[in-house]
Amino acid sequence: MTVGTSKKRQRVQHSVSSSRNSSVAAAADCFPLPDNSSTEVSKKPHTLRRSSSFSSIPAGGSFNDASTADVLLRLYSEVTPFDSSGSDSLSSSDVQIYLHSHVLRRSKYFSALLSDRWKPRKDDDSGPLRLSFGVPGAQGSMDGHLAVLELLYADDMSDAIHSAKAALDLLPVALKFLFEDCVKSCVRFLEAVPWTDEEEKRVMELIPFLQEEESKELLARVLPGQNDSCEEMLQGLILAAIHNYPNMAFVKAFVAKLLKDFSSKESAKRVLKRAFETSLKVVKESLEEYSSPNFRGDHNETEAIQRLNLHTAMTNAKHLSWLVERMIELRVADVAVDEWSEQASFTADLQRAFRDDGWRGIVPGFPSVLLRCTSKLANAVAAGSILANKQVRKKLVKHWLPVLLVSKDHSPLLASNKGLCMELEETFLRIISTLPLSDAQELLQQCLSFTRHVDDCPHLFKAFNTWFRRATHPPQTEKL
Repeated sequence: MTVGTSKKRQRVQHSVSSSRNSSVAAAADCFPLPDNSSTEVSKKPHTLRRSSSFSSIPAGGSFNDASTADVLLRLYSEVTPFDSSGSDSLSSSDVQIYLHSHVLRRSKYFSALLSDRWKPRKDDDSGPLRLSFGVPGAQGSMDGHLAVLELLYADDMSDAIHSAKAALDLLPVALKFLFEDCVKSCVRFLEAVPWTDEEEKRVMELIPFLQEEESKELLARVLPGQNDSCEEMLQGLILAAIHNYPNMAFVKAFVAKLLKDFSSKESAKRVLKRAFETSLKVVKESLEEYSSPNFRGDHNETEAIQRLNLHTAMTNAKHLSWLVERMIELRVADVAVDEWSEQASFTADLQRAFRDDGWRGIVPGFPSVLLRCTSKLANAVAAGSILANKQVRKKLVKHWLPVLLVSKDHSPLLASNKGLCMELEETFLRIISTLPLSDAQELLQQCLSFTRHVDDCPHLFKAFNTWFRRATHPPQTEKL
């Protein structure tokens, strides 16, 4: 007599209760013995409860031992409507295994199948009970079923479950057979090892068939603990890149690539905005303390504190420059431009500080770093990468143009960097050309300091000529 195809194990619903329920559809049918003396028998599905305890293996018998087996299991490839192969080719792939009923009962599926309620009657009690089980036709499926059946005879499954792939090959079969020991071993292994992307996809496909306790650790690896965990991670990476590593250039390049590839532009924008505002605040506070010291002490102590304030401002200005580059690269620098254009008080402090000679021997490159930030933001505005409104464009030039002029006069290092000065001058003039004539008139007059030689400032001549052309030859509105 034989028992037939097992249907797919029903999905296990997660529950807060301690019970572990699982439904499996089992069907029993007899396939003909060689003498064709048997008839087919079928049974209806039976609901089983998965136990949480590990089972011990009863002694006696070994896997595929014909001399002691009392069950002969036939594994056959299931036929689907899409299979074009004939029955002969399918039967050639059948596998018969000699098994023992007391071992099969480790599987709750076989335990129910062998119970009195399911066991078909037979006239002749001699010979093993014949069962048949349909195996999906997928590649490797037959090997997976054979491996799980052999594990019914094993106390230690570590030799078989030696990789994530092996565990994922065995787990679906163990779930189908309700083989608890094997399910637990596979899940425990998967909890502890890394997965490839393809293996992670397979794990997620099996999650619905696991108990809540079994899937908890697997899900914890892929589900964020809180809604803003990605932003916290990005924030930590940015802070680490600009503060904590001696090989800062490499780490900054690495984090820059992560930001560029990050899927959520809005999250990246929020993180960069917070970092930008934090660094800008430190620069402003350090400069304010340098410009208006409110401490008392001897000369050496005062000088040390002033040096510390300037170095802190310089360091965070460099952070700002890197952050501005990232924001422009991701096209999220509009918030930085808005903030930069509102720095009337800060730019006034900068002008006072740069007129003093004290900073030159401590942070000679400080003006260049700040003007480089200004140049990057202003270039993005002038190029249309950042669409700033009229007031933002005007205030950006109004507040930072005086800083450029003072820096040129009092910073020897900046005076030698003609490229940066020329670039920022030209950019300011381009932005001025986008403003109403009255605003442009006010700002252009401050740009006369751009002149170095009458033949060395074509950008300035062009800006004034454009303004005069517009002022003296306005378009005829009635013709527009």
